[in-house]
Amino acid sequence: MRGFSDIAGRIPTSVYKLLLVVATIIWGFSFVVMKDAVDVLEPAYLIGFRFLATGVVLAVVFWRRMRLAFTRDYLMKGLVLGVLCFLAFWVQTIGLDNTTPGKNAFLTATYCVIVPFAWWVLARKRPTAFNLLAAVMAVMGIGLVSLQGSLSELSMGYGDLMTLVSALLFAVHIVYVSKFSETNDVLVLTVMQFFIGGACGVACGACFETLSPAWALTPEFFWNMAYLVIFASCVALVIQNVALAHVPPAQASLFLRLESVFGVLFSVMLYGEQVGLKLIAGFVLIFGAILVSEMFPLKRKDVATNQLEAVPVELP
Repeated sequence: MRGFSDIAGRIPTSVYKLLLVVATIIWGFSFVVMKDAVDVLEPAYLIGFRFLATGVVLAVVFWRRMRLAFTRDYLMKGLVLGVLCFLAFWVQTIGLDNTTPGKNAFLTATYCVIVPFAWWVLARKRPTAFNLLAAVMAVMGIGLVSLQGSLSELSMGYGDLMTLVSALLFAVHIVYVSKFSETNDVLVLTVMQFFIGGACGVACGACFETLSPAWALTPEFFWNMAYLVIFASCVALVIQNVALAHVPPAQASLFLRLESVFGVLFSVMLYGEQVGLKLIAGFVLIFGAILVSEMFPLKRKDVATNQLEAVPVELP
């Protein structure tokens, strides 16, 4: 382990920054993959089976840590995170089924703007003026991306609305991950979260959805599921955790925000999404809001304390 640490310490920071970009490319492509997969398997079942498979893989990798930390406290916190994570991904996937991958990627990314306000409600930490500015920018961007019709008859598509609800759920989930990780092993919580979220998915699917027949599960579908489990959930998560240990948090958060950009690029190239001037302006405003919300408060804190907090672990 010490030899690995020595080698990791000699690797240039630029390599770890490149690894973060690789992770965002993996997650950006996953929006298109999910769009194809949800055409075969309904959202709750899709999330349930994906999470259970991911939980098995991560449990094998982190078995020693799991065995040492398998307590009632971890189970209760894993239950909270698992339910929140499942609901966020379930609602996001319902939204994806009713909108384009590009819109889904950018509207989901607004959780970054919502997080400070979720902290205010759940942890009594007041948002900054930069957070308020970011919220205004995000609302304007969402309006350009999602609202349709004349000024007197504005409406929002069902898929876009569900995606925004998922962004709110992701924000609440991140707040609880941050609170729980102060006193608990976040990797153990992550594994428990996947198992509990997976069980919720299969249970909800059994109650509210129809399981696709075996003949509908084509080789292409299994390739899509393999990508979501191995790359989007396991590989990208490991890449992120390793890179965050060697890249300053402010810079890391900036690189991680490229996920939505790659989501749109892949949607245009592979899904045929049409991106007009109004949509581009909305994407720019949302991306700008994310940067304002994440970068400026961090810079002010850095000037005050000359030290930055770690970026919370983010699940794709």
